[in-house]
Amino acid sequence: MSTTERGAPPEASAADDVTTPPPAVPPAAPRASREPKPRASKPRRVGLSIQSKLLIMLLGVSLVSSVIVGVIGFVSGRESLRAAAVDQLTTIRELRTGELERVFTGMQTGVTLDSRNLSAQNASIALNAAFEEAQSRPLTEEQRAELETYYVDEFNQALSERAGGTYAAGAFIPESTAGQYLQYEYTSKVYRFPGGELDFDAAINAGDAGDGSQWSAARERYHDYFQRIIDASGYDDVLMLDTEGNVVYAAYSGPDLGMNVMTGPLKDSQLAEAYREVMATNSVNALATTDYERYIPSLNVPAIWVVSPIGNSERVTGAMAAQIPINVLNDVLTGDERWKEQGLGDTGEVYVVGSDDLMRSTSRLLIEDPEAYAKLAVANGTPSDLVEREIEVGGTVLLQPVTTDSVRLAQQGKSGTSISRGYLGRDNITAYTPVDIDGLNWVAVARIDTEEAFAPVTDFTRTLVISTLAILLAVSVLSMLLAQVFTRPVRRLSDAVRRVAGGDLTVQVPAGSRDEFGDLGNAFNDMSSSLRIKQELIEEQRVENERLLHTLMPEAVAKRYQDGEETIAEVHQDVSVIFAELIGFDDFTASLSSDDEIAQLNALMRGFDEAAERTGVEKVRTLHGGYLASSGLIVPRVDNVRRAVEFATELRSVVERFNASNEASVELRAGIATGTVTSGLVGRTSLAYDLWGDAVNLAYRVRSVDGRPGIYVSQAVKDRLQDGVRIVSAGRIETAEGAETVWRVE
Repeated sequence: MSTTERGAPPEASAADDVTTPPPAVPPAAPRASREPKPRASKPRRVGLSIQSKLLIMLLGVSLVSSVIVGVIGFVSGRESLRAAAVDQLTTIRELRTGELERVFTGMQTGVTLDSRNLSAQNASIALNAAFEEAQSRPLTEEQRAELETYYVDEFNQALSERAGGTYAAGAFIPESTAGQYLQYEYTSKVYRFPGGELDFDAAINAGDAGDGSQWSAARERYHDYFQRIIDASGYDDVLMLDTEGNVVYAAYSGPDLGMNVMTGPLKDSQLAEAYREVMATNSVNALATTDYERYIPSLNVPAIWVVSPIGNSERVTGAMAAQIPINVLNDVLTGDERWKEQGLGDTGEVYVVGSDDLMRSTSRLLIEDPEAYAKLAVANGTPSDLVEREIEVGGTVLLQPVTTDSVRLAQQGKSGTSISRGYLGRDNITAYTPVDIDGLNWVAVARIDTEEAFAPVTDFTRTLVISTLAILLAVSVLSMLLAQVFTRPVRRLSDAVRRVAGGDLTVQVPAGSRDEFGDLGNAFNDMSSSLRIKQELIEEQRVENERLLHTLMPEAVAKRYQDGEETIAEVHQDVSVIFAELIGFDDFTASLSSDDEIAQLNALMRGFDEAAERTGVEKVRTLHGGYLASSGLIVPRVDNVRRAVEFATELRSVVERFNASNEASVELRAGIATGTVTSGLVGRTSLAYDLWGDAVNLAYRVRSVDGRPGIYVSQAVKDRLQDGVRIVSAGRIETAEGAETVWRVE
């Protein structure tokens, strides 16, 4: 049973149940045992002198500064060298790419001009007519057999050795009678492979077949013109095609002579596609350039074709196709293999890659050191059989795959530089860009190994280290001179500090050194320690006294009490009072020890205190089985009624959680009233902060209107509650103003 259930009136219980702390104690004097004892004078131990320490400090600062400067210089120098290498590589890339574009543009222009030349027009007309006349010259069975024997014994065998695979005897024999005739009279007789290699000079210089045909006469007349074009422009071959796709002339009289690019073995070639493209325009101004492709008549060697129509403004009689040699591209990109003289060092190069990620030029390392190239290429993932093929043919065109970041960015139309892994697996500095050649989707990459590009950093570092050591030597000499100058006033400063030992109490200086600064620190610390300890003791006692006062009363009341007021009482208007008691707590703790009972009560009271803090309610005092609190007492609040009801509801939740945790059946009965109250200090020898007045009495009375647990409020509280709170009538009590209804919060 609670205190109030034992019959004590509220005022009596408020005074009797409060445990009064001991009266405030004035600040005590510091105990003698904590007084600092004078330090015995000790002889100064011999250690490093100030001059030596100052010298060490100066050298240390100089060393650190030099290292920092060196690091900054190293980083800056490295970045500068890197930028210089990148700039140089970018310049080389632009020069090589520009030269490549100019060469190709020149060749394209040359083919266009050659195809529009009057000699080319006349040759086209004559060769077309001669080819038509040759349609009336079918081969005999013996001649057909001889032609097939040529392919089996020579061309097909050479092609198999070069490209692999097997080919039928008639695989490359044209369907047309004229084509068969021309191949029999010229190809099989001049396009020969003595020793397994094609005799180019014999092929290009072959004369009249002596067959008396119109075609032989036309070839005899115009062949010298085409030879001079090849010599002047550096073409690998020149083809003349009629308007139906027949190759009516080939400078080297190879297997493509007499073929039809629209229907024969070359119908799916880029040459055929370029021919169809330019002929579809029906304009002599048209031009088409093919990318590299493996060209069977040239033994599967990669070939580029530039195709332009032949004719004039009145009509187009055919097309000229010029085969661009691989060495034209390689000579431009390698600078005639003079990489080092042109700023690419020992590892730099410029290469070109097509849209299929295959190289269109030859790797520098393959040219200079095939064995080293093979090791690096295989180690970086290139199939070994492909590498063997590259070494065999001495080139990487349409063989070596390149899928580096630089190639990928350039294929996206970007130009720039990067440091990344190259196609041979080594770290490179690269400068990449798309190549602007009409009809070709190429990108160019200039690269050099980072190890070589940054080699000057080593020389720079060596110079930097030597310079730093020289600076340290000079600083050492200067530090010795400065140390001698700076140590002279030290002892005068130590004597001056001892004379002001009663100054600032909070200042401390390090006193661990064994030199003149140690003497100065000891003297200064002796002076300040005694006064500081006394001050700390006084401050500790004052803080403890204030803490005890604040546990008994609000801070504002405590301040008035400390200021010397003996009678402290205040009247407060519009204050809500909550009087809560625990029902059944004594029964719950009957079987518990005193310590356990106090522990359980403290657990509940902590929950009540936390609820008061959350809802903005002021705790007045704690009873053995209850709790007295107010809202709007210390801090005036417009919503003090709402806060009081919320606090009571929180108390009920705290009790419910306590019951659930301890399997208890403790109940809460709380009364809430609002009105005028008086607060102040009660007693003289045993101080207690208490609250009294009509609102306190009414809160005490309404809580027990029907004897059941719950939250009960006065009529004034009910009138100020919002509609959201559900309340019901619980009974009536008699007050000085007459009967008043008490309400229960559901």
